[in-house]
Amino acid sequence: MLYVLLDIMREWLTKIGLYPVVGVLDQIQFRAMAAAGLSFLLVVILGKRVIRKLISLKIGDGGETDAELLREHAATKAHVPTMGGVMIVGAIFISTFLLADIRVNWVYLGLFVMIWLACVGGADDWLKLTATQRGTGRQGLFAWEKLVFQIGLGLLVGLFAYRYGTVIDDGVVQESMGHVLNIPFQRSYDPTTKFPAEGLIYLGLPAFMILSVLMITGMSNAVNITDGMDGLAAGTSGIVSFGLILLALVCGTQGAAQYLLVPHVVLTDEVAVLAGAMAGACLGFLWWNCRPAQVFMGDTGSLALGGTIGYIALILHQEFVVLVMCGVFILEILSVVLQVGWFKYTRIKTGTGRRIFRIAPFHHHLHQGGWAENQVVVRLWIFAIVLSVVAMASLKLR
Repeated sequence: MLYVLLDIMREWLTKIGLYPVVGVLDQIQFRAMAAAGLSFLLVVILGKRVIRKLISLKIGDGGETDAELLREHAATKAHVPTMGGVMIVGAIFISTFLLADIRVNWVYLGLFVMIWLACVGGADDWLKLTATQRGTGRQGLFAWEKLVFQIGLGLLVGLFAYRYGTVIDDGVVQESMGHVLNIPFQRSYDPTTKFPAEGLIYLGLPAFMILSVLMITGMSNAVNITDGMDGLAAGTSGIVSFGLILLALVCGTQGAAQYLLVPHVVLTDEVAVLAGAMAGACLGFLWWNCRPAQVFMGDTGSLALGGTIGYIALILHQEFVVLVMCGVFILEILSVVLQVGWFKYTRIKTGTGRRIFRIAPFHHHLHQGGWAENQVVVRLWIFAIVLSVVAMASLKLR
């Protein structure tokens, strides 16, 4: 909104000599960092008030779990308020609305993804936390219900993102970098001519929508599964978000994209503001979520963060790079898939279900193996930082 106002009033501000004072808003890098700072301050300053409100509403975790090994761990978290994701989502929305160019389709589509998934996660959290008051045994949304909303969102995003990435010249639809499937280490441009390289794969609408569903649904569930220890999901999401700022600035700037031979999609640099707001909100949330946590983000925050990460990866056509950056999230969700799959397979084959890990997700496996909770969280943060560096370095390997 501030950038839009600057654009509208640019000529008048120049005449009265005030443009040099506010002209810094023309720099996307400044607005991305400003969004990070603003969302951080919003969460830190308003956090105590929000936590008190959640406590007064008795929106707290009961510390219940079906896993015997986790009951002692869960008991220490009992009555800590959850649904703290409203702070994250609110701060991201306000910061992005104020500092991004909200006329850009990629920006408001990203906000739509975040809010949609925050509502799904909020409904799930609310049903879990009010089950006793409502006198029903239902604990949250059923898995198929969440999947319906996630898949439906993925299809809608795929449809509109494909449309926004379409280039029309003289009434004729052109092949666009907005539809490229970016294979790892493949050059998107010829280094000498700077024209699109030969051999690029341009996705049709059905394939693009399937990719959208996989990225948004997969990443939202991966972050949700990772949210099981104080600061783990928030810290890792913050690390990934800083990497997304750089990716958006590279892919959204034609010169930088052509230099690094990655797909350039027009105006996606504005998504750096959204990524910056995410990074700042996650860091701000750590102020309240570090051990011992005073609040949990719940599904409200984890689904929204994961889905937005998947969305940004999709529109930048950096799915592989972002998946590397999100290695911690991928490891967590794979540990659950492998654990459940192997247990069911061995039970059918031998009559007794066997496990690969002591318990899934993987962070609990490490905890049960003797690592303190702080050690698990900090070491996985370090792993996420290393993976982000590797992912960004891979941009040069083309």
